[in-house]
Amino acid sequence: MKKPIKTFLKLGGIIIAVGLIVAFILHYNTKAHSPEDTITYTDKEVNLEVYYNRPYKKERVIFGGLVPYGEVWRTGANEATTFETKKDILIDGSELKAGKYTLWTIPQKDSWKVIFNNHMYPWGINMEEKAYRDPQYDALVLEVPVNKTENSLEQFTIFFDKANDLHFMVMAWDKISIQVPIKALPQEGENSITKS
Repeated sequence: MKKPIKTFLKLGGIIIAVGLIVAFILHYNTKAHSPEDTITYTDKEVNLEVYYNRPYKKERVIFGGLVPYGEVWRTGANEATTFETKKDILIDGSELKAGKYTLWTIPQKDSWKVIFNNHMYPWGINMEEKAYRDPQYDALVLEVPVNKTENSLEQFTIFFDKANDLHFMVMAWDKISIQVPIKALPQEGENSITKS
């Protein structure tokens, strides 16, 4: 092999190696500040999974500050948060088909819009630090009230809870939490939803 070709291949290999090292360092640093988590919730009626990244408060003003009111939030940090359901379900009375969605929110002082979008995105925000979400792919949008708490939660947290026949996806951070009501879609023969 000719010397210029060998030099070119070596240089190319070095550039690729450096690129991989830089990508690894950036990935490690972002995950160190906002570690990723996967929450799986299984009940006889529902089978749900949420993947998200959990930023810390670190003495910052969160809602109305770090997370502005009235703007789309990736609902965590780093990659867009994802929500997956193995079965068709009802979210606050509206049907959501089985599948994987990106989960976006628009926090406001007294309520949040919660958005299930059926498109996957390369990251949670673009180069202008705006949410990647494209509204044309919104599968379901609902609004839920804000609950205020006395104690501050340091790290953004999503978890599931159940009361009677209702399941709740709870999102909490700082002194704020919201509950998204989820119910199994009635099976054939039960009080099924009729479409007009």
